[in-house]
Amino acid sequence: MSRNAKIAVGGVAVGLILLIWLPWWAALLIIVGVPAAAYLTLDPSQRRRLRRVARKEIGR
Repeated sequence: MSRNAKIAVGGVAVGLILLIWLPWWAALLIIVGVPAAAYLTLDPSQRRRLRRVARKEIGR
């Protein structure tokens, strides 16, 4: 299993645990808020690089 697949599986597992343990709205806030906050902490050049890499991966 690739490194990215392991990260994705771990993220899904954490999300399911949060949905069971917390109210659904709090779990949703954490699941959406953490990646959004991480993206907003990047400087503009890092955001451009991330978008460029993401476009290459989807075949644009």
